[in-house]
Amino acid sequence: MDNQENNQRKTNALAPIALFAFKRPAHTCRTLESLAQNPEFSNSHLFIYCDGARNDTEASQVEETRQLMRNWQHPNKTIIERDRNWGLANSIIEGVTELCERFGRVIVVEDDLIVSPVFLNYLNAALERYVDEPKVMQVSAHMFPVEIHSQTDAVMLPFTTSWGWATWDSAWKYFDPSMSGFEKLKADSAMRRKFNLDGAYPYFRMLKRQAKGQVDSWAIRWYSSVFFQNGYVVFPKHSLVQHEGYDETATHATRRDQPSVKALWGAQISRFPNVVCDEDAYIAVLKFFRTEKSLLKRLLGRIGFA
Repeated sequence: MDNQENNQRKTNALAPIALFAFKRPAHTCRTLESLAQNPEFSNSHLFIYCDGARNDTEASQVEETRQLMRNWQHPNKTIIERDRNWGLANSIIEGVTELCERFGRVIVVEDDLIVSPVFLNYLNAALERYVDEPKVMQVSAHMFPVEIHSQTDAVMLPFTTSWGWATWDSAWKYFDPSMSGFEKLKADSAMRRKFNLDGAYPYFRMLKRQAKGQVDSWAIRWYSSVFFQNGYVVFPKHSLVQHEGYDETATHATRRDQPSVKALWGAQISRFPNVVCDEDAYIAVLKFFRTEKSLLKRLLGRIGFA
């Protein structure tokens, strides 16, 4: 471990940012532009993981994206260019594992997100606030479009996210890509209902598709890993990210229409909750899951949850 990494572990330094890019230079540019609106961005170590092309048709788009990354001015930038196509799941698993081992924590952003100017402030503050709370396994910057009447600026919920998030090595060490608890979940109907958020969304169906090799989703495996640890995720009351990947260039989304996600861009988040599920927020999210199925499918479809 070099001195820079050692110092980052010893102090309350900013978490490194892992940006995963592929073949969408315009989207990636907008993601970087939104990150640059965060005061913490220039002082954060930026790791850009550029996946390889799957075929000759994609090669020029991949190269254009990489050229953009090479030209982007950032004082502490590292670019990892894959010599083949790893796929999103392998890229994220490898990148998050590497940075958690090196720095103890990581912030994860994909190339189709627009983030709030307080995105990094919130994630870094939450990472520091809950670093010694083993039940808190992830920090989400995304929130579903629901009204939450909490006295705090964030809430605890028992499921994971993929749209702008952060974690610690102490939590990521429980990531179980082989889904060792699958058979136990399959045999226990009460546990499956809990996994499906009281039947609000069929997450177990996605897990079965993963087990059969029909999809390749890091996200459903991360959720199952957190589920079996009875873990919690910190969510802001209002989303600090918007997703713009719903167009013809998206790999994990098929709809052109952008979901309407309320984002309170400028408000600092300073009042964090205790480590207990916010039942009112949980009920509100489950109601959204049950009543807005078409929108929810679009929101979750890009990561293979639909």
